[in-house]
Amino acid sequence: MPGEVYRFTIQLFPTSQRLQGGAQASRLDISSSNFPRFDINPNSGEPLNQHRRMVKATNTIYHDARIRLMCTAIIPR
Repeated sequence: MPGEVYRFTIQLFPTSQRLQGGAQASRLDISSSNFPRFDINPNSGEPLNQHRRMVKATNTIYHDARIRLMCTAIIPR
C-alpha cells in the first residue's frame, strides 16, 4: 500500500565479492522483480498472466540506527 512502511527480512542467495585491502562494499541493489528467472510482476493488481497494463514500481528503503544491514565476511587463510 503506498505510503505504508513494512518490515522485511530478506534472505540473500550465497554470493561473494573480492575487494582490495581497505575497500568498502557500499551498494546493495533491491528490486521488486527478477525477470526472466520469475514471471514479470505488472504491479497492477490484476490477475497473474491476465494483466492489460503495467505500473512502474517504486521501492524505498527506510533505515536508521535501530535498523542495520548485517554482512558476514568469511576470509579464507
